[in-house]
Amino acid sequence: MKDTMCGLVKEVNAPSGLVYHTDLPIPEINDDEVLIKVHCSAICGTDLHIMEWDEWSQKRIKAPVTVGHETAGEIVAVGKNVTERKVGDRVSCESHIPCGECYFCRHGWVNNCTDPNGGWALGCRIDGCQAEYVRVPIADNGMTPIPDDVSDEAALFNGDILATGYWAASIGEIKPADTVVVLGAGPTGLCTLMSIRLYSPAKVIVVDVSEERMALAKEQGLADICLNPTKVDVEAEVLRLTDGRGADRVFEVAGGENTFQLAWKVARPNAIVVLVALYAKEQALPLHLMYGKNLTFKTGGVDANCCEDIMKMIQCGKIDTSCLITHRAPLNDVMEGYRVFENKLDGCIKWVITPYERD
Repeated sequence: MKDTMCGLVKEVNAPSGLVYHTDLPIPEINDDEVLIKVHCSAICGTDLHIMEWDEWSQKRIKAPVTVGHETAGEIVAVGKNVTERKVGDRVSCESHIPCGECYFCRHGWVNNCTDPNGGWALGCRIDGCQAEYVRVPIADNGMTPIPDDVSDEAALFNGDILATGYWAASIGEIKPADTVVVLGAGPTGLCTLMSIRLYSPAKVIVVDVSEERMALAKEQGLADICLNPTKVDVEAEVLRLTDGRGADRVFEVAGGENTFQLAWKVARPNAIVVLVALYAKEQALPLHLMYGKNLTFKTGGVDANCCEDIMKMIQCGKIDTSCLITHRAPLNDVMEGYRVFENKLDGCIKWVITPYERD
């Protein structure tokens, strides 16, 4: 194995963008860790928050750090205390690594793991996977084996955006007769729609400003009705479609300037509103306006504690995220990937980073 690798780094705690390096040291592992050769990774909306250094990032990211937390690859080195993994295993990494021992992990709330290397670590507090190799701590817990009949790309989103959508649907308490509204048809919104369909609600309404993304949701059988807020009054239309009641369940996955307000407004009294979105700015909770609606709010981040179940859904074909992958290119072109992904150019939904290609 060579001594250096390529990777993308957030160098300073400031809004300075990301820097592509060709001479990063290949990580050395500790006794409870593994080293993974990255077969594929992906650019995520969270990476944009890190790049822009918004208020959320400032409280969590410890630069300099290699970014990236969505990956699938092959284990090439194993620490001596690791018992559940071996060299040659293909795995997908979980964005939130559970220690398995703290109070929160024992209750399944791995997002709030208190271990220094637990919770959201990759691409946040320790170097992430937009590189040729990535070191994964607490390796017996922090990844999911990929079955032989599942490709790396099929498993790529298992530990992050798909885990997020699956978790969101699970806490939404969806019933078969429900009308469900999903705000946002981006990558996480589409994964949420895929997961919501597992509960067979009567009607699914997707709301987005992108006609392309909503058309994809409808083509894939993920949504029954598409509403563009630049063309229709979404609140009035949802009321019309629900006999004046409002939606039984609302999933806010957009994280836009006014989408939180829209979420509770389109919900019927006594509905459940699941807040999946990562907001760049604080949101107002106007209790005086929603008094009497008796809403239940449930909020994220994802507890990635169902990744093995999700992998089974992928394996049997009940979940297929291939429609999200619109672009793929080698690590060499990662900066172009960020430009296209950030600006939603060329119909980009997810940009998959394939291995570095040497001349």
